[in-house]
Amino acid sequence: MNLSMGKNETCPTCELDENLSILREIYFFSELPLDTLKVIAYLCVRENFKSGDYLFRQQDDDGRAFYVVVGEARLSHEDADGKVTIRDFGKGAFVGSLALLGNSRRLFSLQALTDTTCLILERQKFSKMMEQAPAIMPRVMQAVVGGIHSWEQKFLSQMDAGCDKCKQKVGVSVI
Repeated sequence: MNLSMGKNETCPTCELDENLSILREIYFFSELPLDTLKVIAYLCVRENFKSGDYLFRQQDDDGRAFYVVVGEARLSHEDADGKVTIRDFGKGAFVGSLALLGNSRRLFSLQALTDTTCLILERQKFSKMMEQAPAIMPRVMQAVVGGIHSWEQKFLSQMDAGCDKCKQKVGVSVI
């Protein structure tokens, strides 16, 4: 069961400042001006998940991106052969940014391993903001391209040169 928590009633400005500080550290928003980040910080909500709750499930198109404020969550994929753990995410992880850019069914499930609090931005809110400031979209796209490029560079540097299966998995940046 998800327990939704809106803006901090005792100090809404404190939560807004915390959200802004978080957004400034996320690669996806790194190219955006401060005024735009302030709007996005306002649009974000915090949501608490109990251990075992799903933040999203495979095949969902929830249109939400998650920043893990507190806790841990496990990414997994399920097919006819069963469920496979992909990796765990903890505090500071930003997951699901591409869901903000367009409709897409999730290829994975993300489940809370511990009680987890996330800062969440929804596609609908993000899209409306982008409609108001269309000049921002090239900056967002540049951040996404940079994120993909950085990920692939890291993968290449850690890949065993003799691993044929690994070689089959590179090339995302040429799409």
